[in-house]
Amino acid sequence: MKFAYSRFFFSILFAVSVFSCSDDNKVSDPDPDDNGISPAEFAMGVDLSYLNQIEDHGGIYLKNGVQVDPYEALKKHGANTVRLRLWHNPDWVYDLYSHEVPLYSGYEDVEKSIQRAKNAGMSVLLDFHYSDVWADPGHQDVPAAWHNITDIDVLADSVYNYTYNVLSKLMSKNLLPEMVQIGNETNCGMMMTGVPSGFPALNVCQGNWVNFGKIINAAISAVRDIDDLADQNTVVALHVADPRNLNWWLNDVINKGKVTDFEVMGFSFYHIWHTEVAYNAIPALISQLISTYKRDVMLLETAYPFTTANNDNYSNLYYNQPPLAGFPYTPQGQRDFMIDITQKMMDAGAIGVFYWEPTWITSDMIDLWGGGSSWENCAFFNYSGNLTNVVEYFTWEYD
Repeated sequence: MKFAYSRFFFSILFAVSVFSCSDDNKVSDPDPDDNGISPAEFAMGVDLSYLNQIEDHGGIYLKNGVQVDPYEALKKHGANTVRLRLWHNPDWVYDLYSHEVPLYSGYEDVEKSIQRAKNAGMSVLLDFHYSDVWADPGHQDVPAAWHNITDIDVLADSVYNYTYNVLSKLMSKNLLPEMVQIGNETNCGMMMTGVPSGFPALNVCQGNWVNFGKIINAAISAVRDIDDLADQNTVVALHVADPRNLNWWLNDVINKGKVTDFEVMGFSFYHIWHTEVAYNAIPALISQLISTYKRDVMLLETAYPFTTANNDNYSNLYYNQPPLAGFPYTPQGQRDFMIDITQKMMDAGAIGVFYWEPTWITSDMIDLWGGGSSWENCAFFNYSGNLTNVVEYFTWEYD
């Protein structure tokens, strides 16, 4: 069932240029007459939300020793979609630096990134966090601008207006995303940590599905109203972390939250944290979800390291945890994992795989926890700055 596919690639022509590699001749141009799934029929996504900040602070990307634009390089090798996070007002970014910087992952920075993606001929997934800072299963902080809200209808109106205004500004510049994600890793809801007194309850793990559904539906209504103006059919995605949360969450958001106007259920999978569903059992779970809920599924975040060594003094999130069987922490292991998980998603009937932050190399960039990168061993560029053969998975000849 591929009803979101036709929306996601609406008016998008993927002229996918790829290079040939010798590894058993498994990498090739997609053949539209081939029975296999080509990159033009599947979202080969990359989350490049940190890229502007990295480049502003000395990050350089190479291919065979020659500097490249990561958007253009990844597109050339088969990536067709860019995912970008949007924070409401991340003015804390200014406190990280002693010099003037843009408001990274704020509106202007994201607009710049969307323009870069469009210039490279790539589709865009815009990820609304509805927070001033990282939104994830353990942190769903209320934007400071909304702290005084105590009425659920006022909050829903604020969410609608914010979503609408962002998309309206993008529409005015011909930069509308093809896909919008409403919330990020909303396992227990959104705007439900560090909650001010009297703020509407949105924690679905405490049963607040009606309130949560009202907020999600307000955001979706804004997307649809912009669609009407732009004559566009935007794909709407929801998102949780960990495959174990997919079944109950999707059932409850539809039946308890009364959220039905969305096309895609997205999830994150990182093998060191998401262990309750066995890796090889994920495809059956995805197939069952698609069949039961009549929604498409995308893997919106995943990654895998090519080494456990550090390239800076910022401790890496992947370090000495056990690898998945058959996928050592080597460049070959990273590539093989991405081929394998992409094949698994295709076999299950999913319509896309997104790699989280493949360009987060070390630089003079600073985040809330350190300087450099805690993810450089999961990037697509090695410690010499060169693009590695992990990108072969984009154009692999999948069964």
